[in-house]
Amino acid sequence: MTQSIQQIYAARVAEGKIHSDPAQEAVLPEFDRIAAELAVPVKRGLFRKAPPPPKGLYLWGGVGRGKSMIMDLFVQHLTVPVRRVHFHAFMQEIHEAMHKARKDGVEDALKPVGQEIIASVKVLAFDEMQITDITDAMIVGRLFQMLFDAGVVVVTTSNRIPDDLYKNGLNRQLFLPFIALIKEKLVVWEMVSPRDYRQNRLAGSPVYFYPANDDARAEINSIWQDLTGGQEHPLVLTVKGRKVEIPRHHNGVGRVGFHQLCGAALGPGDYLAIAHALRVLVIENIPCLGRSNFNEAKRFVTLVDALYEAKVRLIASAADKPEMLYIEGDGAFEFNRTASRLREMQSEGWGDDRE
Repeated sequence: MTQSIQQIYAARVAEGKIHSDPAQEAVLPEFDRIAAELAVPVKRGLFRKAPPPPKGLYLWGGVGRGKSMIMDLFVQHLTVPVRRVHFHAFMQEIHEAMHKARKDGVEDALKPVGQEIIASVKVLAFDEMQITDITDAMIVGRLFQMLFDAGVVVVTTSNRIPDDLYKNGLNRQLFLPFIALIKEKLVVWEMVSPRDYRQNRLAGSPVYFYPANDDARAEINSIWQDLTGGQEHPLVLTVKGRKVEIPRHHNGVGRVGFHQLCGAALGPGDYLAIAHALRVLVIENIPCLGRSNFNEAKRFVTLVDALYEAKVRLIASAADKPEMLYIEGDGAFEFNRTASRLREMQSEGWGDDRE
């Protein structure tokens, strides 16, 4: 890495690509520390002991503070094997790989899974670490111990302080050693900033556009650029062994067409996984609903319910306003509730109280 993260950040500010933020600038030396230690060549020799790996980083704070953006700067300029992945998607991959290992007759299914990760990366960068599932809670402690023992460096963002991970979870006392491990192996840093870049970009702005024409697409493209800075990659979730893909994703913001989400044979579990993984979802080209696309309409109702319950911010383009999307056919009356929710989800501040 020829430039430091601090120099790269300063250059982005000078170019007008990002705004200078003291809270962001304060944590940059931590990323430079990790990058510098990783860049030191390891001298080989019969009696030489490899130096200990650098401490990783647990960067936590409120939504929209720029945590993921800074981590992306770090990841993009590393010279060692690194993987950047949404934590929820990563844990789903782990469960799927363990399931396969068990089918292959492996007694300790986690061991080969951990070894495969260790062989492929030097740094794991997680976006939005949170533990809400008992099976995840039982796995992460041992998995991370394996990674740390092998010298893998972990950098993660989170909206929670480590002590609040898996808060009030079932058998949480069994999870406490993992919290202690995080504190031992990672520098815990709180990003305190009065700015919420993600929500400020949506404050007072329309988020539902109809009809779904070129003007609507232009408006959504502008919002997408603001929320992602033009960066994107697919988010692939694994639900009961099946792949569910959000084709465009960055920093907890996803973008997908109506037919990909509701034209495919997806169910409540798939939509719950999407709602769990995202904070903002852009859905484009919602059509008028009725007899001709009854199955798609049912799935859309299920999707909206999942997003509503999870307090996901929704941005959409549609053929008509919510009350006019479904006016004939079986289910039209029941859709009134969905239309009401779509209206409520357009209100300013929707989703701000999501944990």
